[in-house]
Amino acid sequence: MLRLILIFNVLCIFFVASLNIVNPGPQYPPTKGEVWPKPQQQIKQQTYFKLSPSVFKFTETGKTCGILKNAISRYTAVLRSTHHIVRRHSKKTWKHADTQQLDTNPDFKGTLEELQINLSRPCEIFPHLDMDEKYSLNVSAVSTLTGDSIWGILRGMETFAQLFYLSDGYKEVLINSTQIVDFPRYTYRGLLIDTSRHYLSVANILKTLDAMEMNKMNVLHWHIVDDQSFPYQSQIFPQLSEQGAYDSSMIYTRANINKIVKYARDRGIRVLPEFDVPGHTRSWGVAYPEILTKCYLLGEVVGLGPMDPTRNSTYNLIGDLFREVQEVFPDKYFHLGGDEVAMDCWISNPEILKFMDQHNMSRTSELHAYFMSKVLPLLGQKSKPVVWQEVFDEGVALPSDAIIQVWKRIGAEDMVRILSKGHKVIYSASWYLDRLSNGGDWKHLYIYDPRLLIPHFKGLKLEDVVGGEACMWGEFVDDTNFIARVWPLASAPAEVLWSALDPRHNFTNGYEISCRFEEHVCRMNRRGVSAQPANGPSVLQAKHKVIYSASWYLDYLHNGGDWDKFYTVDPRQMIPRHYKDLDLNNILGGEACMWGEAVDDRNLISRVWPRSSAVAEKLWSSESPRFSFFRNIAIEVNRRLEEHACRMNRRGVHAQPPNGPGFCVGAI
Repeated sequence: MLRLILIFNVLCIFFVASLNIVNPGPQYPPTKGEVWPKPQQQIKQQTYFKLSPSVFKFTETGKTCGILKNAISRYTAVLRSTHHIVRRHSKKTWKHADTQQLDTNPDFKGTLEELQINLSRPCEIFPHLDMDEKYSLNVSAVSTLTGDSIWGILRGMETFAQLFYLSDGYKEVLINSTQIVDFPRYTYRGLLIDTSRHYLSVANILKTLDAMEMNKMNVLHWHIVDDQSFPYQSQIFPQLSEQGAYDSSMIYTRANINKIVKYARDRGIRVLPEFDVPGHTRSWGVAYPEILTKCYLLGEVVGLGPMDPTRNSTYNLIGDLFREVQEVFPDKYFHLGGDEVAMDCWISNPEILKFMDQHNMSRTSELHAYFMSKVLPLLGQKSKPVVWQEVFDEGVALPSDAIIQVWKRIGAEDMVRILSKGHKVIYSASWYLDRLSNGGDWKHLYIYDPRLLIPHFKGLKLEDVVGGEACMWGEFVDDTNFIARVWPLASAPAEVLWSALDPRHNFTNGYEISCRFEEHVCRMNRRGVSAQPANGPSVLQAKHKVIYSASWYLDYLHNGGDWDKFYTVDPRQMIPRHYKDLDLNNILGGEACMWGEAVDDRNLISRVWPRSSAVAEKLWSSESPRFSFFRNIAIEVNRRLEEHACRMNRRGVHAQPPNGPGFCVGAI
């Protein structure tokens, strides 16, 4: 009988699920006072305190420094802003009564008066790869935060701020008695930003650092220049940005960089500069074309390619520039890039071929190795190199302290080969944010754990996989949509790289993770980071007869560059010609649909525009061969849409980039 009852219950569950019944409210109710990333060890009790900003204070009981004092000011403001929600909603009536009656509840232990901060060692000047981020936090009648390093204290203060939550009726800010011992599992937890394909304002970079602090990420990998533009303002080579930047307003001065580096340091975040060589350097050649390789086709020069590895002037410029960059960026590592070198340009050049013959080189990989062997010593003793995996794959002789960044395929076999040679690894292969569609894709990032990907090879030091990095390449992001595209997606690898190893790589406890994630997204938004929705509510529906929408669902697409998928669809031209008795005028028009599972006020405008503009033209303008999107027509439409997107931005509509790298004058 018991077995029959169990079988019946299981069948009922499957039957109800098949009905697609949707309950009102959020799909994943947010937790209250749960920390992201999840702490290593935590005991949370039923007893709790309330926050009164006029009473609470941070008290320094150990070492102190400017970084700590700035953090105290910052988190005092965070707690006050949380309490403002109580004041803002105090006169409203809520359908859910406040169940926490503080005066009569035996679990209520009064007002939290202070957090004693005990830093045991003097502050370090800058964060670094091997920094100590461990801390211990005790929330009780006498609350304490202890840590050996300032970086651990910063992580503990972020955790402390996240433990606060709003009571059911938004009448109080509460915090439970809690004991935490916490530290990161990986020492490198990074985010790549690309400021060449599209310029990002200093304000947006600072906002990114705020979000990284909330997620305990500790490296901003700044891919500052590339083929498209050279926004770094060099004092010894000013022509590089004067001629290579998109616009004179789209540069980073030394003062800008100093501000970003200091802002990052105050949050325990390193700033790792990347100047990618020898490829991805077309913007260098606007001012200094002689350092780039001339590419030939049928005996004629057709353009410029990677750096010319045969010229001493190439290395002289690189060396002088890198020494200047090392003065501006204090980190002990320097990213040299080394990926995606256009070897076909090298072998098209007769001078390059002559050089290879003179040096007994039969493969372009040998030429790449030669170039890197000349560049690596230019870093001197100030910096250790980081390179993309192509440099290792092509057999370049690297110093033992070089770190290899893996980005191809899943990356497991690549990591094994690199580790077997004794190098450290940064993992990025599964964490390219620009490949994802919306905030709901965070689960695809969460299932990858770099060390768990590696088969059990004896002799490998898995701890040499020092961490990983979420990468947001800039083809289709700029100031209008950057923050919402990065967050909360980057929060997923942030937890994977910090928290204790558990079965999450199978997402077996997905409901608990999703509910914590929902709270964290709301928390980021309350603190000024416009993170897009992470968990859609439920199902969608759409059907009617004479208004066409089937190919124009905006929520199905990836980024602004997908507009051409809309433009190639025309409702009336889709009807086969042999249906001669149909009145095509009964197709009244069409509609672009943006369903709300993964959009809200934070990202609606940039998700809708300019993609809807493609639909708008299809439904307004005369029929043309554009249905086939012939190349000459595509170029013309591209240019007009680019102008239109810039026009919308100038008039206050934050349309995201439609055609890859570029800029809009007057839109910044």
